[in-house]
Amino acid sequence: MPIPDPVLRMLEDDLASRSLGMELVDAGPGHATVRMVVRDTMVNGHALAHGGYVFLLADTAFACACNSHGPVTVAAGADVTFVASARLGDELVARAVERVKYGRNGIYDVTVTRGDEVIAEFRGRSRTVSS
Repeated sequence: MPIPDPVLRMLEDDLASRSLGMELVDAGPGHATVRMVVRDTMVNGHALAHGGYVFLLADTAFACACNSHGPVTVAAGADVTFVASARLGDELVARAVERVKYGRNGIYDVTVTRGDEVIAEFRGRSRTVSS
C-alpha cells in the first residue's frame, strides 16, 4: 500500500525530523513506522541518547500515523516512558498505531525499539484542526 500523500507532504516540510536523518519506513491509515540512527550530536553527558531525541522520533511516527487520514492533525498531548537506554550508533525504530478515533480526537501508541528490545513507550493524543 502506498504511503498517504498527506504524510509525504507533511514530512517534506518537517526540517526538524529530516535534519536528524529520520526515515519514513511505512505508513498507512492509522499507522506509521519511522527509523533513526543515534548520532554523536544526540548523545548526552552520560554517553546515552538524549531522551528528547527518542521522544522526537516517537512524536514523528505519531504525527505520520495521525495525519495519514488526510486532515491536518496535531498533538494535544503525549507521555513517554523510557524503558532502556540507547547509545551512539543505535538504529531506533518507532512504530505508531492508532488505538481509537472519536470526533476530532485520537489516541495513538508508539513503541520505540532497538532490534527486539523496547527502548520507550509513547502515548499520543491527537486533535484534528482542519477537514
